Amino acid sequence: MAELAEPSADSILRRLEWTVLRRLDGMLHGDYRTLFRGFGLDLADLREYQYNDDVRHIDWNVTARMQHPYVRTFNEEREVTAWFLLDLSPSLDFGSSSTLKRGVSAEFVAVLARLLTKHGNRVGALFYGDEIDTVIPSRAGRRHVLNLLSRMTQREPRAQSAETDLASFFHAAGEMMKRRSLVFVVSDFVSRPGWGPALARLARRHEVIAVRLYDPLEMELPDLGLVVIQDSESGEQVLVDTHDPRFRSRFVQAAKRREAETRTSLHQAQVDTLELCTDDDLSDAIFRFADLRRRRSQLAAGGGLPSHLKAHREVSLA
Repeated sequence: MAELAEPSADSILRRLEWTVLRRLDGMLHGDYRTLFRGFGLDLADLREYQYNDDVRHIDWNVTARMQHPYVRTFNEEREVTAWFLLDLSPSLDFGSSSTLKRGVSAEFVAVLARLLTKHGNRVGALFYGDEIDTVIPSRAGRRHVLNLLSRMTQREPRAQSAETDLASFFHAAGEMMKRRSLVFVVSDFVSRPGWGPALARLARRHEVIAVRLYDPLEMELPDLGLVVIQDSESGEQVLVDTHDPRFRSRFVQAAKRREAETRTSLHQAQVDTLELCTDDDLSDAIFRFADLRRRRSQLAAGGGLPSHLKAHREVSLA
């Protein structure tokens, strides 16, 4: 029997446009800027303060003159340049179900790149294996997204490679991206330790969103008896007895330590994180993340006036 052909980039994108993108557009009600915002701001107008306005935008000179709080409003730069920093090292060729982490990465990139380019923004990508080996310049349009997706899906997986070094990846990417951009770091963050400070430096210049890929089998091993486990990067193999509860317990404890270290590094880098499991519904995961960013934005705005301005608000509402 002939082998089934791998789906083309066009067929993958068409399927995602009819399923995930269509649903995501409906859930966000077209408010794609919940997920990402422009960086340039031009003063547009002044208006009276309204409840839930960002108190950081209060114009104190006008407030003192008018005896009522006024806020500055801005026109935001509409165009966003987004970069996908794609860790495509061999550890992404893992998945306990029919979907590998690499497949989840490709679908996420396709959806977000298409969502961005639909609104006139530009997207580019950097591919990392042992080093940055592919640079796709930032451009707009569906054809460009197809090219990016095709380059991802047709990339030959490596049997083994050197240990992933995300710190060097982030440093090199920062040197390449001269203009402030929206940056999606898509990785399982299985790497040589010490990448946190490099990610933090990247986040000081760019708006960085970490997209962490993982599989349930990386957290806990089932009882499968004797199995051969292979290190996806070095190719080293070892025979283990998963029937042994002590071995499974040690595996869980090691996974918990790795999980804690990864979460700590992401938190210290002060980047928002979207976690994607190989068995996740992609649109649900993105929507949960959009809701998180919306809530965080509201909290950052303060949610109310300073105490010395509350009297003005009470008078205006009387």
